[in-house]
Amino acid sequence: MDSIAVTVRQSFPHSPERLFDAFLDPDWIGKWMFGSQIRDEEVLRIHVDPRRGGEFSFLVRRPAKPNGTEINHVGRYMDISRPERLSFTWAIGIHDENSSRVTLEVIPLGLGSEVTLNHEIPIEWADYAERTRGAWALMLATLAKVLDEQFL
Repeated sequence: MDSIAVTVRQSFPHSPERLFDAFLDPDWIGKWMFGSQIRDEEVLRIHVDPRRGGEFSFLVRRPAKPNGTEINHVGRYMDISRPERLSFTWAIGIHDENSSRVTLEVIPLGLGSEVTLNHEIPIEWADYAERTRGAWALMLATLAKVLDEQFL
């Protein structure tokens, strides 16, 4: 599959373990990845099976869409190496050969961490690269905010 890479980096004053776990815990995912902190949407269900080969489903309703469209973000965990690497597929609705792939690298940085998130999207979705970059940047900034509120 030909793809284009979208990369976002963010530093955090939190441990690699805390950051890594925020990507796998349904309660945390609902605080920074989806919901009213991010955009006008309602979280309907967040399900994760956080093991290699396990699947996730993040179902949200966006009222701004016609008839309050439900969007199901789905994927499969490809690599879970706590706390330094997480890799998963990413799609809307169903897994298929056109699913994109997200890889998260977490490195210790002084008393905190740095996250590098790389999202490989199929080349036919290249027009969405900047929107994808902006969405992940917003989500990581929101993660920083909610972690700071909870732990600093």
